[in-house]
Parts: sequence; C-alpha cells; structure tokens
Amino acid sequence: MSADFLALLLGTLLAVGAVGFVLYPLFFETRAPLTRPRPAAGATEDDPIVALREVEFDRATGKLSESDYLELKKTYSVRALQAMRAVNSAASLDPIEERVLAYRATHRECPTCGLRPEPVAIYCSTCGSFLDASCPACGAPVTESGAAFCSTCGETLAGQRPALI
Repeated sequence: MSADFLALLLGTLLAVGAVGFVLYPLFFETRAPLTRPRPAAGATEDDPIVALREVEFDRATGKLSESDYLELKKTYSVRALQAMRAVNSAASLDPIEERVLAYRATHRECPTCGLRPEPVAIYCSTCGSFLDASCPACGAPVTESGAAFCSTCGETLAGQRPALI
C-alpha cells in the first residue's frame, strides 16, 4: 500500500462518518416524543400545578399562542404559589428554621450590610447607616451614614441626643 492510497482511504472513511453523523437524526428518533403530563399522586385536575404542566404541554405542541400562554402561565403561577404557601404554612416549621426566624425577629437589618449581630443597634456597626432607614417623625428616607438628625424635619433620630463638645 502506498501513502496516497492510505490517505485516500482515511479521507473516505472520515467523509462517510461525517455524512452518517449529519443524517442520523433524519432516520432515527433522537429524543423522546412529547407526552401529556400525568398528575402526581393525590393531585386533581383543578390543581394549579397540573394546570401549569398542561399549559406548558399545549404550548410545546403548538396548541397555544404566545400571548395566551403568557396569560395562562401568569394566572396559574399565582394560584400555584398560593397553594404551595398554604401547604407550607399548614406544615410545622423545621426547628432550625424556627430558630433562624426567632433570631431575625430580635435583630435589626442594615439595607447595605444585612442582618446585624447587635440586637439593640440603632446604627450599623459596619457602615454607620441608620437602621430604620426613615425618619420616625416625618417618614423621610435617611441616607447619610451616622446621621443624628433628619435632613427634612430636623428631628433627632432614634431619640438620641447629640454629644456636647
């Protein structure tokens, strides 16, 4: 065998392999066909999650226009969220989740830095922001770090008196 014949044979095999790779999806099914979703055990036909699956299936099969799909998805998503929240609120909380919620209830949160470790903090210990984020007297937002007075009404923030020098 000569080198030219070997190169020709190798090139032909590569070309046939490439053609086979490209034409394979035309002759063989490459993905599972769409099937109508089955409701989960205990789910009824009026369950919003089942309805969402039906809407997705109808869109995938071309039975719904894009505008109808978006409207139905929005409606059933709201209903599904309400149903899931109702189930979650009826169920008892995990002990760890209960402790986290209790901790969050007793500690303040900075809009910039997040939950503060000091339970009675008035100002953030990291950035100095007023933790209430608004004046208790007039409701104006307080954005200055370490502000002792409201810039709108002049009220002393958090009942603190400024230090006399």
